[in-house]
Amino acid sequence: MYLLANLKIGSSMIKSLLTFFKDEIRRGTFRANFSSLMKTQEITEDMSWAELSEEKARQYGDRTFLIYEDREFTFRQMDENANRVANFLQSLGAGKAKGVAIIMANCPEYLDVYIGSQKLGMYSIPINTSLRGDSLLYILNHSDAEFIVIDEEFLDAYNKIADRLERKKTVIVNRSVPPGASGLPHGLLNLADAYKQSPRKPNVPYDKNDVCFILYTSGTTGLPKGVMYRYGKTTLKLLSIPAYALYKRSDILYTCLPLFHGNALWLCVTQGMHRGCRVVLGRKFSASRFWDDMRKYKITAFNTIGAMIPILMKQPPRDNDSVNSVRFTLSAACPVDEWGKFERRFGIKIYEAYGSVDGGGKSIMNLGNAPVGSIGKPAPNTVYRLVDNEGLDVPDGTPGQLIFESKGKKKSVEYFKNEKASNDKLRNGWIYTGDLVKRDKNGYLYFVGRNAEFMRIKGENVSAYEVEHTIQKHPSVLEAAVYAVPSELAEDEIMASVSLVEGQTLKEADLIAFLKDDLAKFAVPRFVRIVREFPKTETQRIIKKELEKIGVVAGTYDAQKNQYVGNTKIA
Repeated sequence: MYLLANLKIGSSMIKSLLTFFKDEIRRGTFRANFSSLMKTQEITEDMSWAELSEEKARQYGDRTFLIYEDREFTFRQMDENANRVANFLQSLGAGKAKGVAIIMANCPEYLDVYIGSQKLGMYSIPINTSLRGDSLLYILNHSDAEFIVIDEEFLDAYNKIADRLERKKTVIVNRSVPPGASGLPHGLLNLADAYKQSPRKPNVPYDKNDVCFILYTSGTTGLPKGVMYRYGKTTLKLLSIPAYALYKRSDILYTCLPLFHGNALWLCVTQGMHRGCRVVLGRKFSASRFWDDMRKYKITAFNTIGAMIPILMKQPPRDNDSVNSVRFTLSAACPVDEWGKFERRFGIKIYEAYGSVDGGGKSIMNLGNAPVGSIGKPAPNTVYRLVDNEGLDVPDGTPGQLIFESKGKKKSVEYFKNEKASNDKLRNGWIYTGDLVKRDKNGYLYFVGRNAEFMRIKGENVSAYEVEHTIQKHPSVLEAAVYAVPSELAEDEIMASVSLVEGQTLKEADLIAFLKDDLAKFAVPRFVRIVREFPKTETQRIIKKELEKIGVVAGTYDAQKNQYVGNTKIA
């Protein structure tokens, strides 16, 4: 019921609940799930994407579901294509409890593989396509995947680590070359052959205790962990409730976030499928083309993450910025100072959502019923706490780690082959989110940052998240990353790497002066480095561990000494 937390009470809420329970009655799982919802706020009889695809194919048939560039697919076609891929995989020896790694950019075939694997009781491993070398090798080995479906453009990255794989893989390539081009290297299979298979569903039941899919955390600050979702606990059914409350069947949803990320897969594609909406899938985020796509496809709602909003705001203003069909965007971590400006400039509403792939299904939403900048309030029956490092409750206004009570008999969060991480995540009946949140006197919550991204500077705790958003207020700054670097003394120093808006210039000393008005003295970075671009994940998250490896190099500005590293004095 956490997904119900902050939906406005009214006719849409009542209708969404009635529709959810009507679906459950039709599925024959109403009694079991209603009972578990009342007792533990969770459901015991969930469903897979394969089952959802089949259900919606029966319900909506030839209604258009997916639009990708110049291609359109109906609900029935999507389900039949997933069946074709399932039959192809089965012919290669794939089946129940076997893993398939998906290394693909956004495209309809991605969903065919993801859904098709579930028709065989397999588990899929969506992989970040920006991974290379040891990072890619680690996931392919750790996940125990026996099959890999990969876009042709990523084959070079795969070939560089193929000889270090711990087990043999069956590699299926999604080709990007035109028909008639030269064949694939020996041993590689062509995904195009899957679409020659029968469109009929293979008769393979799954065990609800089997793993359905594994989503690996980004690993921006350490080794990624594989978050397991089992067939009996996918959280898929609960996603229908906000879908029914937020969207109309006539809506056209859009995502350009990668499908290997929960935001695109769950909050756009899955909710669109639940509601019977059209979903427009963009290949990747482009700030310059973003609003052109909104107008071209007549989009009515889209998803975004906090990093995208400042980038869109830094684009040159256009006379037609507010000329679009969009009603709202569902955001995560929208910068407070950009919130109102974004709404006014583009003529849309921002709804804020909080959740994570390893959050045990807990989420909070601000659908205009909480102050700007807030993630809202948890549901009235939600038991949560904000605690310090000793596990003690913090007072209002003080950041503390957000933890949720977990009542279910089964583990709310499981990491694949990592019992220690699972036990650290779920302790004494509480899910530790790792997120720092503060509460105001009225009970509204505000995201402060990741616990792992707090720095200890001069005896004070400094939020990298807070410093980054202060830096991004400068009109010449496009993006910023803040992190700790070793100091000559016992503690660390703060370093900021920044990229600039195209055509803009900025002196590092001027940026430091700008920050002193809004940040405590101990939170102002000592080192500043201007970069042309950042190493990023496909979800636009800056990979800080790569910046930390680079550290303080020649050309970095040292505010304490008022000179560039390399002893070049500032005039």
